Amino acid sequence: MTFTQAELDYLATQHLGRLATTGPDGVLQNSPTGFRHNPETGTIDIYGRAMGTTRKFHNVRANGQAAFVVDDLASVDPWRVRGVEIRGVAEAVEDHDPPSPYMSHEIIRIHPRRIISWGVDPAQAGMEGRDV
Repeated sequence: MTFTQAELDYLATQHLGRLATTGPDGVLQNSPTGFRHNPETGTIDIYGRAMGTTRKFHNVRANGQAAFVVDDLASVDPWRVRGVEIRGVAEAVEDHDPPSPYMSHEIIRIHPRRIISWGVDPAQAGMEGRDV
């Protein structure tokens, strides 16, 4: 299993993350996006209304790299942050059945190569990173 059960449980409660890509000119882009974990492929799938026309989609098509972060504040008193960062190989997928009719048929699919998580598992002390 790529993700731990605690990471999957956390990701299932979240609706937005931030996708980082690099353009052909080396300029970084960071975009808020909706997502879902795809249990069939073990990937993070990024959807959107017109995904195929976006800079992030073209960046992924050009270099196949992305990082994605989902995080939140579980509490401010006491201060408790939690999150998951996924770094990996990304693909620009066309002609994919969207999860809802208002989303496009293009998605960005991230195949995790490194996962870093913090605060999502009560048994975990601090930040934990691993290559997958």
